[in-house]
Amino acid sequence: MTRYIDITLDKRGVTCVALLLDDLAPRTCDAVWNALPLGSSAYHAKYARNEIYTLVPAFADPEPGRENPTITPIAGDVCYFSFEKWQLATASHGYTEAEEPHQADQIVDLALFYERNNLLLNPDYGFVPGNVFATIVRGLDEIHAASQDLWMRGVEGETLSFRRHDGDL
Repeated sequence: MTRYIDITLDKRGVTCVALLLDDLAPRTCDAVWNALPLGSSAYHAKYARNEIYTLVPAFADPEPGRENPTITPIAGDVCYFSFEKWQLATASHGYTEAEEPHQADQIVDLALFYERNNLLLNPDYGFVPGNVFATIVRGLDEIHAASQDLWMRGVEGETLSFRRHDGDL
């Protein structure tokens, strides 16, 4: 069965549709699908470049582990990252432990990449491979423009939501 998800920048009212890559990342796809809907505050990447993401408390039991990993995501890739609290609750990231989801021991980063030339390298601890579990099949141009607006005008008050797609493409 082909499965799709909607990824929305809620305040900006922009949605793209992504195809789950069940053949390449079955554990990650199942974990995300079974946890939907998901979402929280939206962020624009500092280091990776052309990435928007949200952070949520870990939801998979067990964690899917590495599958279909990359450190060079391309436009349209949707990735899953799992972090321990200490990896994100640092002054260099700008988050505090008092913020959700930073009170959780494990934090999941759900990210989409809207342009090419990305490198998942964090200066605090090196390369950060992500599981590519979906690819955007509709609305990449619109989410690209909205992501650039997020970069230029700020993320305050914006949320990034992931939901099951209802209907046909």
